[in-house]
Amino acid sequence: MKSAKTSHGSPERTEGHSMNGLRVYINPEVTEKSGGYGVFYSRRESGPYYRWRYEEKVSSWRGARVQSSDFSPRLLSTTNWKVVPAALQKSMIEHYQE
Repeated sequence: MKSAKTSHGSPERTEGHSMNGLRVYINPEVTEKSGGYGVFYSRRESGPYYRWRYEEKVSSWRGARVQSSDFSPRLLSTTNWKVVPAALQKSMIEHYQE
């Protein structure tokens, strides 16, 4: 998989798809787990935040839009694209594909 990283470690372009402005986050204050995996958040440019959880029953990553009233973005910390599981990377690419 080819990808260039932005200065914050998120993908800029992946597999030929434009991923400009995509940032991936974790909440280091709370150990969030789902299906044995950590929970991730994403946001593209000034768009909405999405929470990504692994659902064991369907063996798939699911993203859901998070309302600002449901969490505090200030608690999130950017994370490196390399720590994002490959299946989640694929789900995010499909979600944000232009």
